[in-house]
Amino acid sequence: MVDGATHASGTAPVVAVLGLGSMGLGMATSLLRGGHSVVGYDPFPASVERFEAAGGTVAPSAAEAVDQAGTVISVVVNAAQTESLLFGEGGVAAAMPEGSVFVSCATMDPEIARRLSASLEATGRHYLDAPMSGGPVRAAAGELTMMASGSPEAFAAARPALDAVTATVYELDDAAGAGAAFKMINQLLAGVHIAAACEAIAFAARQGLDLRKVYEVITASAGNSWMFENRMPHVLDGDYAPKSAVDIFVKDLGIVQDMARSARFPVPVSAAALQMFLAASGAGMGRDDDASLARIYAGLSGATLPDAR
Repeated sequence: MVDGATHASGTAPVVAVLGLGSMGLGMATSLLRGGHSVVGYDPFPASVERFEAAGGTVAPSAAEAVDQAGTVISVVVNAAQTESLLFGEGGVAAAMPEGSVFVSCATMDPEIARRLSASLEATGRHYLDAPMSGGPVRAAAGELTMMASGSPEAFAAARPALDAVTATVYELDDAAGAGAAFKMINQLLAGVHIAAACEAIAFAARQGLDLRKVYEVITASAGNSWMFENRMPHVLDGDYAPKSAVDIFVKDLGIVQDMARSARFPVPVSAAALQMFLAASGAGMGRDDDASLARIYAGLSGATLPDAR
């Protein structure tokens, strides 16, 4: 363990969690249950208050959160926020103990993950490229899936914390970038499946079908998908409070398009799905649940869905 990576009591290893939104808060509380000493940071007071209510310790800045941490888990939205957190004004790279590990959970282009890793590793700290899948419920249960890549030293340093927040960690490569690439394959499929599910449920509504019976039949049939089964209850209940927001897939499918264009690889199905997410975001639904695509299809076709609440 690195110097300064325990509390003064010398017992529990210190883990810093940067970003205490729905995912970060769940991960931080899972770490607390696992016996870790957790210091959290978030710029939003409401997020800080929720973590304090769960028994966590908060720091007034990201740099102060990490200065005794052997593991720093970054749960921010994208590559730009990750880079700013590491190397921007008040960045944590210089404040982390030497030999500690930065676990980057943001979804990003693999090339950016490789660049950030090289920059941090040059300072004597480790970087683990570790995007995740599972959503807030599994984060709170400590049952996330991580698609991780990095040096053996990075994995070794992060392992105790990863064990507390995941059900499965896929060790995909000994260099950053592979984790990000695997996550983008997942996001391509997830975005396409959400768009297809929303298209199907709105089409069923346009046919005048009983949507709850459609859900019952399809989830027992070959056309089912995890996204149909998970997201369509939001449509049936008219509940578009964000479990996963539309704008997440605007971002992620946009990254897929950039990667594909660079590789000269055609991705017409995910491109069509991106257009629907863009339409929903442009209609003011960017922060609503991604099942809101069904509302766009309904608006275009005159289909009637359960009233949104």
